[in-house]
Amino acid sequence: MSRPKAKIKILLVDDHPVVRQGLRVLLSNRENLQLVGEATDGAQAILEVKALRPDLVLMDIEMPGMDGLQATAALHKELPHVKVLVLSMHNQRETVARIIKAGARGYVLKDAPIEELLRAILAVQAGEAFFSPAVARPTLDAAPAEGDAPDPVALLSEREREVLVHLADGLINKEIAAKLDVSVRTAETHREHIMKKLTIHSLAGLTRFALAHGLIKLDAEP
Repeated sequence: MSRPKAKIKILLVDDHPVVRQGLRVLLSNRENLQLVGEATDGAQAILEVKALRPDLVLMDIEMPGMDGLQATAALHKELPHVKVLVLSMHNQRETVARIIKAGARGYVLKDAPIEELLRAILAVQAGEAFFSPAVARPTLDAAPAEGDAPDPVALLSEREREVLVHLADGLINKEIAAKLDVSVRTAETHREHIMKKLTIHSLAGLTRFALAHGLIKLDAEP
């Protein structure tokens, strides 16, 4: 008999009891999710993460004392393997930029459909980045002249960045699959995700993007 898949252990961080209660009910009804604890501010969240070792933290932004951004940055530095998915009402580009810089792997609006939140949890746990469509596009479209504009590379998972570098170096899907020890179909899927997230639909465009963001160099030494 095959062993059942391990549940995704989640820590919920929000200072509003009503929000926590609603999310508690939502998560408890999912066979693949397990709510292991709750916190009402950033400082408590850090303590609970160290004690409970969750896979993923659902993090609010505005909280008394240490806010969600400060807590996210601290967790990213101390426990980078713990994934943070921000859940907030704010959809301003500046807020999303700060969330990315703090190290969060995803961002979902609190008024998003339940299905979107569940997709985000699964995507972030799988190593992908997930940002609500309502904020992802404006963030990428923001004028790069502004000093606080986020790096769109942050929208890619580590594996997607690897695939992007190989694509920019001229490797085909079969060669990338061999290098990463994955199937050709998996390599193709990563390529599709990269193009979708960056809204770039040509290899030439991906190469220019990789060059512009320092992922490859024209005169790189062997």
